[in-house]
Amino acid sequence: MEHEHHRSPDADRGTSRPSDRPPGVQAGHARAAGGHGPHVRAKTGTRPDHGGHQAHRVGDFRRRFWVSLILTVPVVALAPLIQELLGVREAWAFRGSDIVQFVCASVIFFYGGWPFLRGALSEIRTRRPGMMTLISLAIAVAWGYSTLVVFGLSGEGFFWELATLIDVMLLGHWIEMRSVMGASRALEELVRLMPAEAHRVRGDGSAEDVPVTELVKNDRVLVKPGEKIPTDGVILQGQTSVNEAMLTGESRPVEKREGDRVIAAAINGEAAITVEVQRTGDETYLAQVIELVRRAQESRSRSQDLANRAALWLTIIALSVGGVTLAVWLLLGSTFNFALARMVTVMVIACPHALGLAVPLVVAVSTALSAGHGLLIRDRSAFEAARGLQAIVFDKTGTLTEGRFGVTDVIPLDRTDPDQVLRLAASLESQSEHPIAAGVIRGARERGIAFPAPRDFKAIPGKGAEARVDGAVVKVVSPGYVKEHRLAVDEQRVREVAEQGKTVVYVLVDGKVHGAIGLADVIRAESREALATLRQMGVKVMMLTGDARAVAQWVARELALDDFFAEVLPHQKAESIREVKARGLRVAMIGDGVNDAPALVEADVGIAIGAGTDVAIESADIVLVRSDPRDVVAIVGLARATYRKMVQNLWWATGYNIVAIPLAAGVLYSVGVLLTPAVGAIFMSVSTVIVAINARLLRMPDGA
Repeated sequence: MEHEHHRSPDADRGTSRPSDRPPGVQAGHARAAGGHGPHVRAKTGTRPDHGGHQAHRVGDFRRRFWVSLILTVPVVALAPLIQELLGVREAWAFRGSDIVQFVCASVIFFYGGWPFLRGALSEIRTRRPGMMTLISLAIAVAWGYSTLVVFGLSGEGFFWELATLIDVMLLGHWIEMRSVMGASRALEELVRLMPAEAHRVRGDGSAEDVPVTELVKNDRVLVKPGEKIPTDGVILQGQTSVNEAMLTGESRPVEKREGDRVIAAAINGEAAITVEVQRTGDETYLAQVIELVRRAQESRSRSQDLANRAALWLTIIALSVGGVTLAVWLLLGSTFNFALARMVTVMVIACPHALGLAVPLVVAVSTALSAGHGLLIRDRSAFEAARGLQAIVFDKTGTLTEGRFGVTDVIPLDRTDPDQVLRLAASLESQSEHPIAAGVIRGARERGIAFPAPRDFKAIPGKGAEARVDGAVVKVVSPGYVKEHRLAVDEQRVREVAEQGKTVVYVLVDGKVHGAIGLADVIRAESREALATLRQMGVKVMMLTGDARAVAQWVARELALDDFFAEVLPHQKAESIREVKARGLRVAMIGDGVNDAPALVEADVGIAIGAGTDVAIESADIVLVRSDPRDVVAIVGLARATYRKMVQNLWWATGYNIVAIPLAAGVLYSVGVLLTPAVGAIFMSVSTVIVAINARLLRMPDGA
C-alpha cells in the first residue's frame, strides 16, 4: 500500500545501524575474565587468574595471622609488664625467657610482618611512601630497639606490643581483603555465567557435546529448555523466550523467534532452539562486557588522584608528627621506651590505608553493579561527570520514540464510534505490508479491537487500498485522494493532527468519508517516566532530531521538553550540542552511537542507547544495552550515589585522623588516656574495614 506523504520513521537517523560486524573491542582484550570463562581462556590462558590470585592473598594473610597469633601467646606471657599486671612475675619467670621472647617475636616480625616490609620496599622504589612504609618503619623500629635491649642496651623492650601490633595488622588486612573480594564479586559472577559445553549439531542432524572453546563461526548448536546459550548467534529454528536479566538488566523474558539474535550466557526458556554461531571468544557480548568493566575498574579516577595526593600528605604528616612526638616526650623527661611507643602508635594509626581504598572499592562496586544492569561504563571520568549534568539532549527516533508507526488519533467524521473506524481500517490493512498498515493493525490490537478478514483487496497506486469488509466497500486513502475526488472534509481535529506533522489517512465506506486516523512515530511509554524523573532531579531535558519541525514540536509538547532542535542533519548535531554548552550547561547526548557519533563526542558525556550486542561503540563514554530512556536516569542516579560514597569514604579515611593522631601522640596522657601501638592498629584497621563495608553498601538507584 502506498501513502502519499509518509515519512520514514528513521528520518532523523541519516544512516542505518551497522551490519553484523565484530565490535571494536580488540582481540585479546577479553582477558578481563582472568582465564575463568571457556571462551576467554582459549586466547588468554597465560594471563593470571585474578580471582584465584585474590583468594590466594586472602589465604596468605590468614595463615600468617594464625601463625603469628600462636607465637604471640608466649611473647605476651613472658612480657614483664604483663606478668606484673597478672601478679605472676616470680612464678612465670625463668632464665632465658628474654631469648624465647626474642626468637618468637623475630619469627612474627619476619614472617608475619613480611607483607608490610615487602610493600615498603616497593613504595620506596617507586618513591611513593605510604601505608606500608609507615607500618614497616613502626615495626622495624620496635623490633630493632627491643632486640638491642635483649642483647645489652639499657631499657625495656616491647616485643609484646610488636607482636600484638602485627597480629592486628594481619587480621585487619585479612578482613579487608575479603571485603575487596566481595566488592569485585559481581564481575566474577559475570565471568561464571559462561557455560562450559555446547550441543553442536552435526551434518546429519544429530548433536554432540563439545567444549564451548571448540565452537567456530557458522557452527549450529542445539539449546534445550533451561540451558544457557553457549555463544552469540542467530536462531535458525524454534521460538522461545530468553532470560537476559544478568546480562542486560531486562527483568522480563524476551520473546525470540527465527532470525533473532541471542546472547551467550542468556537462559533459554520453554522451547528448544537451534542457533547459528556468530561470535566466539572475546568477540561475544559477555566477553566485551567483562573487558569494559575491567578497564573501567582499572582506569584512573579524578577522585582517586585526590585520594592519592591526600595519602601522600598523610604519610608525610605521620612521619613528621611521629618524629616530633618522640622528641617532645624525651624532652619532657619520659623514658625512651615510652616515647618510642608513642611514635610507633602515631605512625600506625595515621596509615593512609583506608584512604587508599576509599575510591577504588567504590569504583569496583559501581562498575560491576552498572554492568549487571546493562549500563556499561567505558570512561570513568565521564561517568563521574554524569553526577553534575545540567542538561540531557536525546535523539528522537529510536530513543524517545520506538522508531515505528503507531496510531495516535482516531477521528470519526460521521458520528461513528472511533473503534469502528479503526476496526474497518485494520481489516483492510491486514492484507498490506506497508509500515502505516502495520501501525494501524498494531493500534487495533493494542485497543483490543477484533477485525474480520477483508475480501477483494486491491491497491490504489500511490493513494492507498480498498477491499470489501462486512459487505461494504472500504478504502483507506491519503489526503491527496480525498482532495482529488473532492470529498468534503472540514474537521478542526484533522487539521490539528496534520499540523503536528503526523501522517493522516482517511477511511471511506461506500464512497463516503467515515473517519480519519492519525499516525506518528510512537513515543515510548518509558520516555515520559524517564524525563519526568530527570526534571525532578533538576536536569533540563531536550531533543535533537532530523525530523520536521511540526513533528518535533508535537513530541516536545507531549513530553514537556525544555527545548528541542528539529530538521538537524547528522553533521549538524555536534553544533547543536555546542550551542547547549554555550549556555553554560554541562550536557550529555543520548543517541544510537552511529550517526550521532560527532554529537556524542562533543558532549561532556556521550551515552549510546540501545546498543544491543554491539557494546563497543567507540564514540560513547557510556553504553546502555537496552533502548530504555529510564537507564539514563539510572546512570545519573548511580553517578550521584557513587560520588556520595566516595565523599563519605574520603571524609572518614582522613577525618578520623584529626582525633586519632593527637590521641596516639599522648595529648590526653595526663587524664589517663593512652593508646598502645596495638590499639592504634585496631583503630586503623577498623577505619579500613568501615571504608570497605561502606563501599559495598552502594546500591543501584530505585527503579533501575
